[in-house]
Amino acid sequence: MKIFIQIASYRDPQLIPTIKDCLAKAKNPKNLVFSIAWQHAEEDVWDNLDEYMFDKRFKIVDIDYRTSQGACWARNELQKNYDGEEYTLQLDSHHRFVENWDEECIKMIKHLQNKGHEKPLLTGYISSFDPENDPDGRNMVPWKMNFDRFIPEGAVFFLPAAIDNFNDWAEPIPARFYSAHFCFTLGQFCLEVPHDPNYYFHGEEISIAVRAYTWGYDLFHPHRIVAWHEYTRKGRRKQWDDDNKWVTRNLECHKRNRKLFEMDGEVKDIDFGVYDFGTVRTLGDYEKYSGVSFKRRAVQKYTLENNLAPNPELTDEEFEASFLSIFKHCIDIMPHQVTLDDYDFWVVAFEDASGNTIHRQDADVNEINIFKNDPDGYYKIWRTFQTDVKPAKWVVWPHSISKDWCERITGVL
Repeated sequence: MKIFIQIASYRDPQLIPTIKDCLAKAKNPKNLVFSIAWQHAEEDVWDNLDEYMFDKRFKIVDIDYRTSQGACWARNELQKNYDGEEYTLQLDSHHRFVENWDEECIKMIKHLQNKGHEKPLLTGYISSFDPENDPDGRNMVPWKMNFDRFIPEGAVFFLPAAIDNFNDWAEPIPARFYSAHFCFTLGQFCLEVPHDPNYYFHGEEISIAVRAYTWGYDLFHPHRIVAWHEYTRKGRRKQWDDDNKWVTRNLECHKRNRKLFEMDGEVKDIDFGVYDFGTVRTLGDYEKYSGVSFKRRAVQKYTLENNLAPNPELTDEEFEASFLSIFKHCIDIMPHQVTLDDYDFWVVAFEDASGNTIHRQDADVNEINIFKNDPDGYYKIWRTFQTDVKPAKWVVWPHSISKDWCERITGVL
């Protein structure tokens, strides 16, 4: 019962600790087959896989970091090493594991198969750990994924959340969404739902969630912790830090994702081939299951309230009327843009493509002070509102007691 383990690593000092813990905590380490997209730099002397080069369990794709084309491209490269293993586990390169994690995952899959789920898939934004405070910093509650928002470019974002009353659950809970940093399922997934190398980063998870569902996979979150993930990656370089083409790659990725889902008037006029939806279920079936509508950029209240999937069955008329178009966005303002000490309020508004204001919610003195105390060193203005018109532009217009109206700050969405 071999497990094909997929790890895309980019100049990550946590890669080797992740490998070592994965092996040490496995019930059957001899059954693990690692495929690693090793994107590394010569100057990173700590990033050394010599001890695994002649281990037959390891298939290492050696990639000079300067030639990397992003996370999805790297994941696609390493999937080419799949060789019929019964199961597959996809990870990032910064994880820790529970004892006998492999046995626990297989037990969950077999349990779900015995209940009639032919192709179960375990996934989630799994609980966090901190390498600088480990194991004390490990979160001991299993997490699920909730809908967060459609970003302006069209991709869907998610938020992790604790599984309520997790001790009462005897089996994995139904999921709507897919996490690229933890997925355990049947090995054939590598052939049926391979990573699209034309994606860059955002859009990857929602596209794979829908592709998996339309291929007949049933998505679940583990009801027990099987591994931990590091979310912060403080002080480490990301692929886009080193890639002067990342902006172009990112724009092309978002356009491809909109074409896949035919959002914002985009036409699916390219052949996605093996990266298209499956034929077991339809995109419409997924929208009914999840309560997410892509062309509308909308979501059902049942999903917004973080209830478990599947969503309640509705008549066609009820279904069409059930969606809310919620826009949620964070405006980033740099300190050099707002240098005065006596602001009494900031206009915060969103406009449509014609310049008409479609939403305005000003920031008062208390909220401005909260912005100024953000530990990240810049100001984050979050706004959420319901709208049937897609915002095209945001406006922040500070007002000062001493200077009156200050310079308008704007951004295109």
